[in-house]
Amino acid sequence: MSETLEPVDIEEITQFVESLGGVLTVQPQPGDGSPEIAWGDRFFYVAPDGVVPRTQPLASIVTKDHPDDVGSRLDRPGAFRLNIGAGREEFVAWTGHEPAGGDVDLGTPDVLFAHPVYGYLGWLAVVNPGPRTDAAVRELLRTAHGRAQERYRRRSQVE
Repeated sequence: MSETLEPVDIEEITQFVESLGGVLTVQPQPGDGSPEIAWGDRFFYVAPDGVVPRTQPLASIVTKDHPDDVGSRLDRPGAFRLNIGAGREEFVAWTGHEPAGGDVDLGTPDVLFAHPVYGYLGWLAVVNPGPRTDAAVRELLRTAHGRAQERYRRRSQVE
């Protein structure tokens, strides 16, 4: 991602996640059968076979508020939120508390916080990542990718 002090954009995040290897990026759009609320978002899976697994993505980027998730105020121009399936251990390491919500303003850019809906599952989020969260985001994405690779290996052995 960016080495400057500018906010990171969606393309930079996508390139970074895909560079981790074996990543399938799903970008819902009109006409593909996906719900309209997901159009413009991105979902990242470890799927070296190119088949979307029946599991949560390792990370996602959402570009608009959802009916049950408006705190990040993604209705602002250029606003988006990166969500990372960090897992309990990483969640605790980065937040200092067990997976759950937090007391941060969910719309503040470049601040790592518990995902407003999936925080209790160890998901972290950041609106418009930038220089303050760059190192954390990279490390968390690598960790989430490793966790997803392990899930993929286990599923492959069972089938």
